[in-house]
Amino acid sequence: MADHQRIHPVQDPEVVEPVPPHKPTTPLVERGASRSENGDPERQYPPPLRRGIPYEPLKPPRRRSCCRKCLCWTLALVLIQLIILGILAAVVYFVFQPKIPKYSVDAMRITQFNLGNDNSLSATFNVNITARNPNKKIGIYYEGGSRLSVWYTGTKLCEGSLPKFYQGHRNTTLLSLMLAGQTPDAAGLLQSLQTQQQQTGSVPLNLRARVPVRLKLGKLKLMKWKFLVRCRLMVDSLAADNVIRISDSSCKFRFRL
Repeated sequence: MADHQRIHPVQDPEVVEPVPPHKPTTPLVERGASRSENGDPERQYPPPLRRGIPYEPLKPPRRRSCCRKCLCWTLALVLIQLIILGILAAVVYFVFQPKIPKYSVDAMRITQFNLGNDNSLSATFNVNITARNPNKKIGIYYEGGSRLSVWYTGTKLCEGSLPKFYQGHRNTTLLSLMLAGQTPDAAGLLQSLQTQQQQTGSVPLNLRARVPVRLKLGKLKLMKWKFLVRCRLMVDSLAADNVIRISDSSCKFRFRL
């Protein structure tokens, strides 16, 4: 057999192999500089980081804070005072055991009740009142400036006052008081009284009393208070020089500074 012929490629001297492009080792665009849109995406660098300025919220004005503090302190002081007063009231109640005074109208006599020439009604009442102090450790000073009055359907008939005196513990005091007054243009009032008496056989009256007092707790004399007493009376008649019979009587008591 003939030897295999080996074919060896012969390079044409006129054909030149293409040289691969040389990649630059340094970037065409400096770092940090702006690039065109056609630049190499593999060599795009992120923008440099910039340090932001921290945000601080505006502080509210201090005036509101001061007002709130003042309001809180004021409320706290008022609450403390109320607590102290409550404690004192509890101590007074449990130590002295206060009880309400009692009053009653026992008798009434009319010495004058007539109509004058000028149609004014003159009235003079003698009233017996009983005042009871049921307290064991509390005394009552009845001060000056008291006022007592007798009323019929909103019209004041007469008035007077209590004397100044001291009422001790568990004491009962009988008071005989004279009340006098004059009512102008009372012809219609007198006619109404007579009609009331004829139809019902009784006349309703109201006795009102406003008495300034001071309470004595042991050896301590307290501030001035006002006793307010209202008594509803039902009498048989309002004839002069006659003892009036009281068929019904009820008194209510309250006090205030």
